[in-house]
Amino acid sequence: MNAIRFHTHGGPEVLQLEVIPIPEIQPGEVLIRVNAAGVNYLDIYQRNGLYKTALPFVPGMEGAGVIERVGSEVTTLKPGTRVAWTQQPGAFAEYAAVLAWRVVPLPDDVDDRAGAAILLQGMTALYLCEMTYPAKAGDIALVHAGAGGTGLLLIQMLKNKGVTVYTTVSTPEKAALAKAAGADEAILYTQTDFAEAVKKLTDGKGANVVYDSVGKSTYEGSLNALRPLGMLVLYGNASGPVPPIDPLVLTQKGSLFLTRPSLVHHIADAASFAARSTRVLNWVASKELKLRIEHTYPLADVAQAQRDIESRKTTGKLVIDIH
Repeated sequence: MNAIRFHTHGGPEVLQLEVIPIPEIQPGEVLIRVNAAGVNYLDIYQRNGLYKTALPFVPGMEGAGVIERVGSEVTTLKPGTRVAWTQQPGAFAEYAAVLAWRVVPLPDDVDDRAGAAILLQGMTALYLCEMTYPAKAGDIALVHAGAGGTGLLLIQMLKNKGVTVYTTVSTPEKAALAKAAGADEAILYTQTDFAEAVKKLTDGKGANVVYDSVGKSTYEGSLNALRPLGMLVLYGNASGPVPPIDPLVLTQKGSLFLTRPSLVHHIADAASFAARSTRVLNWVASKELKLRIEHTYPLADVAQAQRDIESRKTTGKLVIDIH
């Protein structure tokens, strides 16, 4: 089969299109003929070595397709079923062997591209606003990268809860996308100090929560944008990892809360994965949650897709067409 692999950590140039054997499945796995795969910053962190992986490595942490075969211990899935999965690598290939409990059937109204695009970012947005900081009506939230895949989904979920949502974006075009998703204000961080803007919008009080996927270049401003007892949720490193933070800074700025969560811990068992993946897919099927897929690429162009997402010029979700 055709697959993207890297044999050493580095830039996009380490990604190679290779012909490798179709993976053998173990008793608790299913073999999926992959039709589409989602592109995420997580893939980049694995490629550049920020998140360590065994080498050689087939990246791609979410995909969708059709089950070809099931392992001997699999009783809930059968060949021919359209499915999606996340939190297991191997999606940038024509076939993937995936643990059955990390696989969810796709509703009829959700196509393969949408199935490959929604799970990782959709379930991330879900845990961010329901588990990490349980947002409620009347809260004020700041969402960084509001025109990105997770940002657009998180804005919609927060608005459905009655939250006032401010967001940061880099261009007027991205501001329009964020506001179309429901953002009350879109702050052009390239032109404005976003922390000052949030304080002005809140009559000096600040936000209850800041959802920050950018990291190194924004975390200080994020702390400054919070009100006393507010929470900074660092869930990404688009601009680089955040350096160590002196806990006394949290005291000085108003007894703030700081957390660095990960999706993997929120879907660490079959029941959690099934419940949250099904909720997100049903929202997409019912159009309650609108998914924006900006661009699709052939398998051979995974490196270009990663260059594009690293440039931070993209909006919504990028998807790889496999078959």
